[in-house]
Amino acid sequence: MEIIVFTNGCFDIIHPGHIDLLRQARQLGTKLIVGLNSDSSVRKIKGSRRPFISENDRAEILKNLRWVDEVRIFDELTPEKLIAEIKPDVLVKGGDWKAKEIIGADLVKKNGGRVFSIPLKEGHSSSSIIEKIMQNREKSEEQNLSQSNQKNLIENSLKTHIELFQKILKEEKTNIETCAELIFKTLEKGNKILICGNGGSAADAQHIAAEFVGRYETDRKALSAIALTTDSSVLTAITNDFDFERVFARQIEALGREGDLLIAISTSGNSPNVISAIMTARQFGCRVLGLTGAKGKKLASLCDACILIPEARTARIQEAHITVAHIWCEIIDAKYTYL
Repeated sequence: MEIIVFTNGCFDIIHPGHIDLLRQARQLGTKLIVGLNSDSSVRKIKGSRRPFISENDRAEILKNLRWVDEVRIFDELTPEKLIAEIKPDVLVKGGDWKAKEIIGADLVKKNGGRVFSIPLKEGHSSSSIIEKIMQNREKSEEQNLSQSNQKNLIENSLKTHIELFQKILKEEKTNIETCAELIFKTLEKGNKILICGNGGSAADAQHIAAEFVGRYETDRKALSAIALTTDSSVLTAITNDFDFERVFARQIEALGREGDLLIAISTSGNSPNVISAIMTARQFGCRVLGLTGAKGKKLASLCDACILIPEARTARIQEAHITVAHIWCEIIDAKYTYL
């Protein structure tokens, strides 16, 4: 009897960790199918500099590995549609993904299949390889920037802002438009916008919610939004009964409905409570829009659409998120003007 195993990823720089994962995955069945992120989806998840190797070349490398039987390229940020089409008996991801964070796990289990999070081979990851390559150059740039900032902090800070927004204009314009269209369609159908973010991103969530439900530059009576982070007393009450990781997820369970949209904000892209909210929203049939920073590949890969700010510094990322939200409001206002 054929047992189909499925795993997915970008596989931009093949290393021993990948080989070990694929070997273990193949041993769980009789056929291993690898879902491979297309070039366009890699850019959306990991930023405009990636991938280093084209999708066709990455696919060719994987096909020639003894453990891989088939490679399927997909354009979406998540492999959910591909998993639904293949209907694998076994779903596998690396150990940096908890079982409850794995896209398609519910579908596979519903069909009687199994889901595994396989421990990664220690000391091997594409990100660590890239970081080593870039380390010396970045260290030199940081030293130069530090010396320059001491001479003129204000001027250099503003220049950094300008440079960041120029990069956003170049790299994220299409994604901003895509996200705005997703927001507009959600509101046009009468569904809700749910927003969550912890730490400094909680303030961003409040600000964005205020923009959506407020007047901004035009009267937006037809629009509605809910911020999941505005009442600290409610959050405290919930966390008394449920663990911190489930705080946003519990609110989505109470407020979310099929067709709603969750805007999930995490500068790191690794906030457990935000990730939990995303997975809960997906189970409820909500679409998910992500706001994260340059290292937020985990969050980005769980969303229907995502804005990946090309910056690692938290303050810069948060300020950019607010600016992007303002642009969304302007786009939505313009659309309603012409209805």
